Amino acid sequence: MNDKQIELLLRTHDIRVTANRILIARTLSGMDNPTSIKELGAKLQTIDKSSIFRTLMLFKQQHLVHQIEDGRDVVRYELCMSHHENEDDDMHVHFFCEHCQQTVCLHEIPVPQVELPEGYAQSSVNYMVKGICPRCSKRYYHR
Repeated sequence: MNDKQIELLLRTHDIRVTANRILIARTLSGMDNPTSIKELGAKLQTIDKSSIFRTLMLFKQQHLVHQIEDGRDVVRYELCMSHHENEDDDMHVHFFCEHCQQTVCLHEIPVPQVELPEGYAQSSVNYMVKGICPRCSKRYYHR
């Protein structure tokens, strides 16, 4: 994504545009997989980790990032391509490979709708499937 697209995405989610927010969103948009704060901090060495954290929390509140808890108890973030500031319309399944420890997005598989009993209110969904990815399966299990 270029900076104009990122600025539009920030505005769509009712987030004030700043240089750091553009940089964080641009970096997230360029990541192949959901990323941790530690990994993001390594790429954004000009921004301190507390600023990155606060920005990610704002992005999460405004539905601009998805927060995923991976199979190693690490919280990861990915840019949400939702078209609404108050709704995630691009929720999808994630897969954690127990061999290579990578978390990948399965964009083509939507998170199934869950009907909660009366009195329960959903605030987020973390749909993680664990197993062995195709690359590891070929490399280690089908020699």
